[in-house]
Amino acid sequence: MTTEAMSCVLDLPFTGLWLVQNSPARRVPSHGTDRFGSRYAIDFVGVDDHRRTASVRDWRSALATEPPERFFAYGRPILAPCPGTVVVAHDGEADHEARRSQLALVPYALGQASRARQGVAAIAGNHVTIAYGAAFVTLAHLRRGSLDVRPGDVVESGQQVAECGNSGNSTQPHVHLQATDSIDFAAARGVPVVFRDFRQWPRGGADPAELAEGIPAERSVVGPRHDRP
Repeated sequence: MTTEAMSCVLDLPFTGLWLVQNSPARRVPSHGTDRFGSRYAIDFVGVDDHRRTASVRDWRSALATEPPERFFAYGRPILAPCPGTVVVAHDGEADHEARRSQLALVPYALGQASRARQGVAAIAGNHVTIAYGAAFVTLAHLRRGSLDVRPGDVVESGQQVAECGNSGNSTQPHVHLQATDSIDFAAARGVPVVFRDFRQWPRGGADPAELAEGIPAERSVVGPRHDRP
């Protein structure tokens, strides 16, 4: 079976409003690489009603790093986007400082290759992987100490599995979601994902659209059509 034939239909892994980045609706590979099974991965950054990712912008935003607690995404509940069995629940990676400053982003970008050589934990940080049919759905960059599941646990869609963090290869708190054909991320191939039953506010402030199924557009803001409790 090809990975395209394994396409996963998922629920959004959160409630509230989230900004879409690195969407496969814009390009494939969505993150510019097929490494670690990330071909169809997608990132979501928590925002407020004004599309802001953080409540504060000051000299540190322009010149230095910032504490992750400043960002709306940090600590928000992350939910299972599908029913299945937890096969990986990796915790213990630090939530590091966030970076919006170009001065802070440049040296961080130069360390990208080094992090990739260190393996999955250095890239994904704290993460949970759920076996869902023939695919494996991973939620990455979770908050250290927030994981509510262990390998072998059976989860339902919408069940909280962790909190959003800033662990691994992450410049500010967000959740990275991807589906693969294997949990061996060194050899895994990405599996396409689509999401069901969500509301999307396009970039530019147009009225929201109600989508029964689709891939969120780049730089749109999305939320579940009917927020789960």
